[in-house]
Amino acid sequence: MASAEDVKKCPICGSEKLIYDPERGEIVCAKCGYVVAQNIVDSGPEWRAFDADQRARRGRVGAPVTFTIHDKGLSTMIDWRNKDIHGHDISATTRAQMYRLRKWQRRIRVSDAAERNLAFALSELDRMAAQLSLPRNLKEMAAVLYRKAVMEHLIRGRSIEGVTAACLYAACRMAKIPRTLDEIEEVARVDKKEIGRSYRFIARELNLRLPPTNPIDYVGRFADQLGLSERTKRKAIEILKEAIKKGLTSGSGPMGVAAAALYIASVLEGEKRTQREVAEVAHVTEVTVRNRYKELVDKLGIKLNI
Repeated sequence: MASAEDVKKCPICGSEKLIYDPERGEIVCAKCGYVVAQNIVDSGPEWRAFDADQRARRGRVGAPVTFTIHDKGLSTMIDWRNKDIHGHDISATTRAQMYRLRKWQRRIRVSDAAERNLAFALSELDRMAAQLSLPRNLKEMAAVLYRKAVMEHLIRGRSIEGVTAACLYAACRMAKIPRTLDEIEEVARVDKKEIGRSYRFIARELNLRLPPTNPIDYVGRFADQLGLSERTKRKAIEILKEAIKKGLTSGSGPMGVAAAALYIASVLEGEKRTQREVAEVAHVTEVTVRNRYKELVDKLGIKLNI
């Protein structure tokens, strides 16, 4: 028995364009029609679900393991509703017993100082990530970084909030979903100076090799906030790629360069935004946008009709 993941290409023509037919359990080459594999094992459930509630009722496993919870989500949860399996009220004796079980469950879940540290830090991490609208995979990366810092005893002598914010900032750079220190400071309970200090210390001790932020990574977010079209985004990315190729972005802040490229692209594509609007979205000054845009226009030979 083979699985769909085992088959990579057609042995006859070498094509990697394969089609999986779940009804026949076969993998067929889209180029020559050769049946590459038969009797494919379906690793999914034997039942079907047509909505989220039905999927939750029919599923026989719990939630996946996650690093964003201090016990990785493996502990038992005792429901707060005083109902039995049929939805009926439980007796007073059983209710008192369940109350005691819940109380001891809460105490046992966070039993020592390390777990209390993790529980507080990961709840802070979740709060900050939610306020910044960051995806779940990035939260997982930040949680893994914090756990490594705890294991290496890097938290001692530093504030939990500062190290948590630093881990979130590092995870944003690793995932190429950059957020500035100013944006992290807005949702954190510590100032930018402490976040930066904690970030540099953790990056050094955990041997994190993070390349400088690419201005292209900012284009999508800034363009969405300015309400610009995909055509304008692509034009801004083309300008930035040409600027990077000629070394024009070296020594300049990536947000300022990205803002300048977006300003130029918006003018070229007939969706002009003012320098003030672009500067506010990018969290830079109008002078920065003006200087960077003049450099790009002069060095790249771009003609603007303003």
